[in-house]
Amino acid sequence: MRGLFSLTSGSLFGLGLLISGMVDTSRVQGWLDIFGDWDPTLAFVLGGAIIPMAIAWRLSEKRRGPVAGGSFPARPAQRITPDLAIGSMIFGAGWGLAGLCPGPSLASLSFGGWEGLIFVGSMAAGMLLAVPAKRVRLASA
Repeated sequence: MRGLFSLTSGSLFGLGLLISGMVDTSRVQGWLDIFGDWDPTLAFVLGGAIIPMAIAWRLSEKRRGPVAGGSFPARPAQRITPDLAIGSMIFGAGWGLAGLCPGPSLASLSFGGWEGLIFVGSMAAGMLLAVPAKRVRLASA
């Protein structure tokens, strides 16, 4: 049942990205070009995502557990760490250069193109390399 919920929500997310145009790299880069040909579309997409998510968080606080079973994860600490700051900068630089982030890059695979395959492959390699690097840093601390 949990897999079905995951498949459904992931498909809805990808469809939303496709309909909103967020898989179009020029639209995302247009959002980041505040001194040039600025495109405010992403602001509306972000607002359209934040509002229902805020409602979902409030509703989940009153539930005993997830619909698909198990338990809700613990709330993460609200502090800015060096890993968070560095990761955010790398994410932002990659997003600005490529016009894609993880969600839209996976959605963009649905309409082909070798550029998307290269991006997703590079992203996966970075994720795999980041885990051993973190282990090394934790072991030396």
